[in-house]
Amino acid sequence: MHQRRKAREVALQVLYELDVVGIDVQEGIDLFWKNFDSPEESKIFASLLIEGTWDNRKKIDVLISSCSENWTMDRMSKVDKNILRMAVYELLYCPDIPPKVTMNEAIDLGKIYGSENSGSFINGILDAIYLTLDLNKDDQTENAVIDGA
Repeated sequence: MHQRRKAREVALQVLYELDVVGIDVQEGIDLFWKNFDSPEESKIFASLLIEGTWDNRKKIDVLISSCSENWTMDRMSKVDKNILRMAVYELLYCPDIPPKVTMNEAIDLGKIYGSENSGSFINGILDAIYLTLDLNKDDQTENAVIDGA
């Protein structure tokens, strides 16, 4: 799993670049790999995270905003925001990754690359998002039972 940790670090760096510089996703990925190398497995997973997170960021940002009391997306540091985006992408679109793994990896990235309080900040928001997603699953199941599906 060390490969996936490295891929998440790469994805965070490229997402940060996309957020700051505003270049095309593929250009950002190509630029990174032109200067750094990694095993093919890491490259594939990093690209999945980068492209998926960036392509779905509007939906992801709405979810993050709805679960972050007193914090707008503009007030969040770019590092924390992109860690959260990537983690939410994994929670929504990567069912093969256990949610606890996604959350722990995001918290660890926050502790390494963010500020002193990033780990707890990311933890709090991801807990709220996970609870929201979990409740939505319960609501969908309940509605399916009620509707006779």
